[in-house]
Amino acid sequence: MVKAIVGANWGDEGKGKITDVMAAQSDVVIRFQGGSNAGHTIINNYGKFALHQLPSGVFYSHITNIIGNGVAFSVENFVKEMKSLKERGVPEPHILISDRAQIVMPYHIMFDVYEEERLSSRRFGSTKSGIAPFYADKVSKIGFQINELYDDESSLREKVAHVLEIKNATLQNLYHKEPLTVDEVFNKLMEYKEAIAPYVADTFDFMYRAVKEGKNILLEGQLGALKDTDFGIYPMVTSSNTIAGYGAVGGSGIPPYEIKEVITVVKAYSSAVGAGEFVSEIFGEEADELRRRGGDGGEYGATTGRPRRMGWLDLVATRYGCRVQGTTSIAFTVLDALGYLDEIPVCVGYELDGKRIDSFPSTTKLKRAKPILEVLPGWKCDIRGIKKYEDLPENCRKYVEFAEKEIGIPIGIVSNGPARDDIIYRNTK
Repeated sequence: MVKAIVGANWGDEGKGKITDVMAAQSDVVIRFQGGSNAGHTIINNYGKFALHQLPSGVFYSHITNIIGNGVAFSVENFVKEMKSLKERGVPEPHILISDRAQIVMPYHIMFDVYEEERLSSRRFGSTKSGIAPFYADKVSKIGFQINELYDDESSLREKVAHVLEIKNATLQNLYHKEPLTVDEVFNKLMEYKEAIAPYVADTFDFMYRAVKEGKNILLEGQLGALKDTDFGIYPMVTSSNTIAGYGAVGGSGIPPYEIKEVITVVKAYSSAVGAGEFVSEIFGEEADELRRRGGDGGEYGATTGRPRRMGWLDLVATRYGCRVQGTTSIAFTVLDALGYLDEIPVCVGYELDGKRIDSFPSTTKLKRAKPILEVLPGWKCDIRGIKKYEDLPENCRKYVEFAEKEIGIPIGIVSNGPARDDIIYRNTK
């Protein structure tokens, strides 16, 4: 059975923890898109980890972890994360890297940095991980698939020379930087070839057999629906498709009809890293307090360390994100962070040009939208450690059920703390 775990909003919803929890009953976990521009934070018996390239199933010895062909694959970050696991006592995980995945090159990161510098006040708030230049090269057909590293070296060198004709023209004429040489790029590819050789595989064939054998498979998405390159708050989006449906493509060729469940992760409030429209955003001391109490030690980007932008739960955006994802059930996370509030505002609609709307508009209209807030009573206590839904404070349950009704999709999982076992399962049938 294939399940997808994805985000409803801007990312940082807690997908890593939910994947980590559900991996216990899984055979395969797949990262199917995105790159090192976002991290999944996991807290378990080994400690606290922020995974950027590795699938969140790496802490289980029975799981095959796959980096799918849709991923922007950074060899440097992969090697660094594998080394970190070993140094912290985690048994070496079973990992396969799709030979059809493409490589984030050092010049992708350079171009990302240079472009943000060039744009100045018009910049996109990039994490400077090379993601946009990587995907631009992929669709321009000048990227490097991993399988090319193991082909004829003269052909690879010839391709490098062709690619650098384009790259150096941009480096010299737009960014006024020194050109790259064929030797330095080719030698770097040879380093990559040696570093990842033990892990490279035909993951399409592996996944075909896994589906046929009825294996339990988890598709692990990065970021959230509002950062999707097509359905998100364009142009302040990521450069890959963050929706569950892309898992059938980026997850090494799983048939789309095999995805039986889509578990969409929704944070009990809102947070975002980077620029873009954020209707329910809050500021000042109110935002600082929520940021300090939120997440698993404050709301700061797992990749950048930047303070996240904060806001109240936006049910308009969340409802839209869940519909885009094709959600079958919701995992509602970081509920414990709201326990300090006497009252909790929730965004239940938008005011657009003097009229109320309940649907999520395209970006040009979103810029003019203002939040319509409804205030719910808080529960004023710590809910960590509670294992049964019925043992939660009444106002806490009302908050969950209010969100569930407004979104229109059952909330099956409630996360009430950062640790793996801070999980409450609801019977929604």
